Amino acid sequence: MRNRVRLIPGWKGLLALGLPVLIAIGAVVGAYFYSLSASAATPHLPAPVAPGLELPPPSGLLVDVVGAVARPGLYRLPRGDRVYDAIAAAGGLTGYADSTRLPNLAGRLTDGEQIKVPLVKGAPGGTVINRTSLNTATVEELALVPGFTEAFAEEVVDYRTNFGGFQATSELVDVLGMSEADFVIARRYLTL
Repeated sequence: MRNRVRLIPGWKGLLALGLPVLIAIGAVVGAYFYSLSASAATPHLPAPVAPGLELPPPSGLLVDVVGAVARPGLYRLPRGDRVYDAIAAAGGLTGYADSTRLPNLAGRLTDGEQIKVPLVKGAPGGTVINRTSLNTATVEELALVPGFTEAFAEEVVDYRTNFGGFQATSELVDVLGMSEADFVIARRYLTL
């Protein structure tokens, strides 16, 4: 007698439902492994830089040195450097540095840190800003104000001569068309 192999009753319906599910799972797994291999094969290119704009080298720490140093500013230093290295990169301490309130010179630098070297009380410099009068300054004096060009300084003097002077520094933007960005910088150095 022959034995017939019998499948599960209703196997055609089960196959009709299960086969698409198995194909979908296989497609998802295949797409995942394909994306892994494609990302490993694609080299990561640096972002394009505008012509004339130089970026500082990416390695090392970027620190900001301010206060009683010869050349305050941003400096790129190797990892592991100390606070005294950052001060030395900024030209060293000036004669107006308050040696009793110096930061920890032996401390290790961290990326983005600001090193503040305090001034002795009564020292010249620091936060003193010489202000230029819009209503009395010459073209040469106005051209030295940050955010001003020589042509714009001439426009200021012409306006002052023709209309009797300025009532507010904001007239530079409202009347003469100075950009807001330049005005934000220049207003710290101006007075009426």
